[in-house]
Amino acid sequence: MSYPELTITFLGTGTSSGVPMIGCSCEVCISTDPKDKRLRSSILVQSSTTTLVIDTTPDFRYQMLREEVNHLDAVVFTHPHKDHIAGMDDVRAYNFFTKKPMEVYANLLTQEAIKKEFSYVFTENKYPGTPRIHLNTIDTEPFLVGDIPIIPVLVRHLNMPVLGFRFGKFTYITDANYIDTDGMNKIRGSEALVLNALRKEKHISHFSLPEAQRLAEYLNIPHTYLTHMSHQMGKHADVNNSLPDYIQLANDGLKLHF
Repeated sequence: MSYPELTITFLGTGTSSGVPMIGCSCEVCISTDPKDKRLRSSILVQSSTTTLVIDTTPDFRYQMLREEVNHLDAVVFTHPHKDHIAGMDDVRAYNFFTKKPMEVYANLLTQEAIKKEFSYVFTENKYPGTPRIHLNTIDTEPFLVGDIPIIPVLVRHLNMPVLGFRFGKFTYITDANYIDTDGMNKIRGSEALVLNALRKEKHISHFSLPEAQRLAEYLNIPHTYLTHMSHQMGKHADVNNSLPDYIQLANDGLKLHF
């Protein structure tokens, strides 16, 4: 399978509450280091002709403005949790300029949540200015968005099926604490892996830092970037200094090229 040259931008690297967390005065939340500011987790994937975003977080509008994303071809969803779908209403700005629906790719479970959360998008008599979307059903079969081939990677977030995605040499996994053999095989051979790591201590539905580190070592990935981090992870500089060079915390705005 041939892949175009891609630029990956981390739009956010925080967990559902973001960092800083409202009302918290821990050393991470009051840090002045920009790398300790973590919007909700999402990435932007761009080729020379196609731009797509993985998940529309509650910070979606600001993330698009910050990265000056004036054209968006598609949204691809990992799963239906609120911190990954809540910003979808703001695709209406792109509808306004393109005069066509936004292409949205999601599994049936996520589509069900989108239809419930954004019921006004699917009514017969829509209010003027309502977002326009075209739903595309995905599962575990590869699919194409523009010139970008995408291989879904099925993982588990406690009991919820979540889709990670492989783009050629790059694989993105968020909200997971279990990956089966088939998923592992789809990840193997990646040059870079993005993996969720909520905190240092074990969690019921997310990989911890030690678990993510062991998984990256087991898969023998040359470069692993950790995302979906809470303030409990610690300060960016301190944690990075404790990790091997091939495993590092991602930060908002970080760009990778493949």
